[in-house]
Amino acid sequence: MQAIIRSFYPLLENIHSPADIKTFSPRQLASLAKEIRGEIVSVVEKNGGHLASNLGVVELTIALHRVFESPEDAIVWDVSHQSYTHKLLTGRYAKFHTLRKKNGIAGFTKRKESPHDFFDCGHASTSISSALGLWTGRSLSHTAGKVVAVIGDGALTGGMAFEALSHAGQIAKNLIVVVNDNRMSINPNTGSFSRYLSRLTMTAHYQTFRSLVDQTIQRLPVFNRHLEKVMFRLKRGLKGLLFTNNLFSDLGFEYVGALNGHNIEELEKVFRRVQKLPRPVVVHVVTTKGMGYAPAERDPVAFHGVGPAIASAGGEKADRQTLSFTDAFSRALVRLASEDTRIVAITAAMAKGTGLTAFAERFPSRFFDVGIAEEHALAFAAGLAAGGMLPIAAVYSTFMQRAVDQVIHDVALASFPVVIAMDRAGAVPDDGETHQGIFDIALLSPVPNLIFVAPASASELDLLLSWAVKRNAPVALRYPKNACPAEHPSFLLPVEEGRGVLLTQAEFAPESGADNRRTRVLVVCTGGMFSETLDAAQKLLADFSVDIYNLRFIKPVDETYFLELAKRYTAVLFVEDGVKTGGIGRFLERLVQKYCPHVATQALGFPDRFIAQGKRDEILADADLSPKHIEATVRRIAPLHTV
Repeated sequence: MQAIIRSFYPLLENIHSPADIKTFSPRQLASLAKEIRGEIVSVVEKNGGHLASNLGVVELTIALHRVFESPEDAIVWDVSHQSYTHKLLTGRYAKFHTLRKKNGIAGFTKRKESPHDFFDCGHASTSISSALGLWTGRSLSHTAGKVVAVIGDGALTGGMAFEALSHAGQIAKNLIVVVNDNRMSINPNTGSFSRYLSRLTMTAHYQTFRSLVDQTIQRLPVFNRHLEKVMFRLKRGLKGLLFTNNLFSDLGFEYVGALNGHNIEELEKVFRRVQKLPRPVVVHVVTTKGMGYAPAERDPVAFHGVGPAIASAGGEKADRQTLSFTDAFSRALVRLASEDTRIVAITAAMAKGTGLTAFAERFPSRFFDVGIAEEHALAFAAGLAAGGMLPIAAVYSTFMQRAVDQVIHDVALASFPVVIAMDRAGAVPDDGETHQGIFDIALLSPVPNLIFVAPASASELDLLLSWAVKRNAPVALRYPKNACPAEHPSFLLPVEEGRGVLLTQAEFAPESGADNRRTRVLVVCTGGMFSETLDAAQKLLADFSVDIYNLRFIKPVDETYFLELAKRYTAVLFVEDGVKTGGIGRFLERLVQKYCPHVATQALGFPDRFIAQGKRDEILADADLSPKHIEATVRRIAPLHTV
């Protein structure tokens, strides 16, 4: 099937490196752009992926690779979810059909995948910092080559981008920053005079004249300091008269733009001139997200990151019959907010992904999208709490890594009643190492004053969220990117702080009958692993008496209560969708080993390595967390301790 699809792309088939497109005619370049868009839509339709952002940078990527000599010149992509065209032009077309599949092409840049990928990147606002460090390292080691950072207007809302711009304006003589503006954040410079001034500032003659003036002033022995001030004020005054200042020029960059990001000829002309500049430059490019694919152009948000078959289904999944944890959170939050006007919701540019769209539509004055700024989101939430509100900050688990200091310093230290709702906790399918939500337990469990909970079902999520907003303390709530399992009566039991709920086999497998077996096993799980734990437990019932303890609370844990429970069993297995190092499983295992030495124990969790892309079941199998492995572990530890 893939070979048939590829036969329609004769230009792509013959591109093995960027050098292959250097001699293309304008007509061939137009055909190439069309082929690239066709391949991206075709593969994303089957595999899922980031669609609109990639369709928007096709011509920009072609122009960059025609002008610069990758990998001698480094192109650094921010977030890198828009790097599909880059992959296709750097020899990865033959494997592009494996995009986001296990052992396939990554959806982001990846150093092990190609020498044209300089960083493993999946988080926003990093490219300028990374590119600046790369440029400085090359400069110090006398390594030739340009460094180009490509960053979107959305990523510029991240504070790290501004920190890097400030530093780059001081030290980077010829760093190039391409700002991809898809008309969401930056107002483009318009008008022929403005465009003329931009072109003037990037000419070699202008730069030579400016450098000559600066050098002459510096050589004057007495008056150079005064002349520098005069010239600085003169240039600022002339700039104020002739054209509007912008942030980039104030930070020490030359500013070029705004350019049509879909005009390859214009882009190439500018990039060739910019190559010769001895100063840091910002090239402002305006693009259209979803370019060339009408549904994505109409609704770039819906087509930003899509699952398989969404592209052909008009942006909606055709098989959304089961309730996801994100949907359950959304429903619970809207219900609670309708009952308490103090509840406000915060997102860091992920309203749809975190389930806050319904809240935003229902309560627009209480909804805050702070942009790609997780650190600000949490400090802002602390301020809202200090002002008498009940803030709920919804953030992906992997992005919460960026705001750990704010959780500690701004939220927990003062014990502000902020609820941190962490979506995509545990195994996250398709997006690879940068998006796995496996570090939150180890990172946040040690934080004083912070309560940490993990629901196992939709009803338990509703119950714990309702409890959290009334607790008057900081609460972190984590849940997976997964369908909610079937409900059990225990999930509706009242919340007792520090205690989970016990599901006996009589509850989850009533057909198993009366228990007269000698080997009793307790499987303890975090909420995100309940489905896999249940699958394993049901397979064990033929040989063991198995109960499931859903922790609910990662912190605090009622240790006395838990030990009273654990000592009733021959073996206790801990199953956690977080890293084992610093996790709740190993903590509880040591507790049982100390006070219940007759009980066999084992803790399962993610190993001490980064977890590659794949489907959820593939990721769990790779980490020895599949139902099959849970079952095998029980069989390995339990028979040795029968009574």
